[in-house]
Amino acid sequence: MSRYVERVAAELTEMGMQRMASRVFACILADDAGALTAAEVGERLHVSPAAVSGAVRYLAAVGLITREREPGSRRERYRMESDRWYQIFAQREGMIRRFEQTLDTGVGILGADSAAGRRIAETTEFFSFLREENGRLEQRWWDYVKRRDEARTPGE
Repeated sequence: MSRYVERVAAELTEMGMQRMASRVFACILADDAGALTAAEVGERLHVSPAAVSGAVRYLAAVGLITREREPGSRRERYRMESDRWYQIFAQREGMIRRFEQTLDTGVGILGADSAAGRRIAETTEFFSFLREENGRLEQRWWDYVKRRDEARTPGE
């Protein structure tokens, strides 16, 4: 298991995530419950509580994990929810729309006939396309999940 966690972490690091955050995220992702305390993560990764603390702060800030209190304890558990990837991509639509609107104002400021204006217009067009396709992709995902779940529970 630890070799797999390190392999996933290496891939995430290669994609630009901080190394310790990658390791902590991969550790939580590979856990059956999808939730671990800082002490459990530290034990599994053989790292200090301070290293885990910084990584979970980052992961929570970017929305990859959530924090929850352990019932009857002051300790926190860090959780990777099953549909977290969907949630992250769904939240991106609003961010893309705002960025698209900000870019669009630049075309008017810089002039549609200027090189910068044309470059910004093309960038705006790309983000508009991306946002529209993201909506279609989201619907295809839910159609896929429905078919998958129906196939897993035939006759219900």
